[in-house]
Amino acid sequence: MDKATPLRTPQELMMMREAGRIVARVLEAMKQLVAPGVTTLELDAAAEDIIRSHGASPAFKGYRAHGRPPFPGTICASVNDAVVHGIPDDRELHDGEIVSVDVGCEYQGFYGDTALTLPVGRVPKEATNLMQVCAEALDRAIDQVKPGNALSTIGQTVQEHVEANGFAVVRDFVGHGIGTQMHQPPEVPNYATQRTSDIIMQPGLVLAIEPMINAGRYAVRVDPDLWTVRTADGSLSAHFEHSIAVTPDGHQVLTLP
Repeated sequence: MDKATPLRTPQELMMMREAGRIVARVLEAMKQLVAPGVTTLELDAAAEDIIRSHGASPAFKGYRAHGRPPFPGTICASVNDAVVHGIPDDRELHDGEIVSVDVGCEYQGFYGDTALTLPVGRVPKEATNLMQVCAEALDRAIDQVKPGNALSTIGQTVQEHVEANGFAVVRDFVGHGIGTQMHQPPEVPNYATQRTSDIIMQPGLVLAIEPMINAGRYAVRVDPDLWTVRTADGSLSAHFEHSIAVTPDGHQVLTLP
């Protein structure tokens, strides 16, 4: 394992589990709040209230990435063809749309990160299938998290399931390690690649696994706001994520309620 990728102690994993519970509560609230007529700015305010009420702070708000302005929201709210990093605003959600909600928090020095895609009212069958396949791909990827497995098995598993169902895996954005930073090594691609085949999972490794899949092609583009990532062909996109710890006998999903 790369020295830049620290392995967490059982005590540290307990703290990460608390951070994970907080962001999981946000997503549970989002399931109840997402509806036609609601704005993503309203979702953002609710998410920040939940995070702060549990003694944590929003990890995304003010987040700085090279060449981009600070991210203004507590959540990333990505609607329809937006893949990730959508900025919350006052546009109302409409029946038949889908919205991906990604949320992170910092709790006593440790981070939690999770995401899911939700239907707004009644959605077309293609959208339902897209969300289902993305959630299934994440579940199958999590099953690969165990000591001794190569990190590359995660991406291979995701890609095989997604493409078998007629969808495409985004290449330009990947999962990541997580701990005392929101993003740290190693990268966790959602597609088959040899560059992660020599990374062997060990107890204490924590990964944010996050399949991003498109109904059309995998190519993406970035909006002028320098944050919002969209499908290049305007097709729908879905995004699911959990933070997972490798344990001596398998794994633990940290971002469950």
